[in-house]
Amino acid sequence: MASNGSNSERVNPVLRISQMDALELNKALEQLVWSQFSSCFHGFKPGLLAHIEPEVKAFLCLVLWRFTIYSKNATVGQTILNIQYKNDLSQTQKYQPLSKHQKLWYLICTVGGRWLEERCYDLFSSRQLESFCRIKHFINFVAGLLKLCGLLNFLIFLQKGKFATLTERILGIRSVFCRPQNVRQIGFEYMNRELLWHGFAEFLIYLLPLINMQKLKLKISSWSLPIAVFSNSENTLAAHCKECSVCGEWPTMPHTIGCSHVFCYYCIKSNCLFDMYFTCPKCGTEVYNLQPLKYKIEMTEVHT
Repeated sequence: MASNGSNSERVNPVLRISQMDALELNKALEQLVWSQFSSCFHGFKPGLLAHIEPEVKAFLCLVLWRFTIYSKNATVGQTILNIQYKNDLSQTQKYQPLSKHQKLWYLICTVGGRWLEERCYDLFSSRQLESFCRIKHFINFVAGLLKLCGLLNFLIFLQKGKFATLTERILGIRSVFCRPQNVRQIGFEYMNRELLWHGFAEFLIYLLPLINMQKLKLKISSWSLPIAVFSNSENTLAAHCKECSVCGEWPTMPHTIGCSHVFCYYCIKSNCLFDMYFTCPKCGTEVYNLQPLKYKIEMTEVHT
């Protein structure tokens, strides 16, 4: 963090993307801490932490606040990205650390506000008195108003690049770089290759659902199988078509579609439901009329 010698140096403004990345890292850290903490109670009775979950989360966030904002003027995500908070109310270009009041109000607005949002519904859900209902409606109104103000603050942040959250704007704390940033060496060949690959991958993801893979598979398999020309009589079907043209097994409940090939009922029916333009994989005949094969095919004919 900033030393005494760095107080005489001018602060460096932080990029918008760096501030947003720091917020995402903070959220990821809180989720990781909570998941690790809750995993310690897997052997206990289910739902043990359900009744006190808001309080436990608030306590964990309090511990994080003690060792980050209170002691180092920066969150964990900001520390990773070489960022820290500056007291923007000092009206000076030199770095000024946060005051104790700003740190305490930051704790109240973040940890306390989140706890109140999670717990207020439980406090007033079982109350049916008119006064409690009014308080509940008031809290809902305030929560909606804060979200609207947060949206407006985010739009202003995108334009000016200061105060990523509403809490930072209200308390007058600003994100600055701890040390001057070095010029990034960008390999444009690597970036172009990555952009090209990601664009091609997105194109494939968009294109693959449009391709009828089942029909394409059957079409390719038909090229590798010999095409036999039979008459349309049922006797010829019984004598020569002793396997399903889709699965290659002995036809179960044999059916025809108007060509000289036989199909299992479930094979042809599922393919017709999947593809309304299904054609015979051996001869390419479209399904005109699905009819059962009246001629009885005996299993003993397989060995003849």
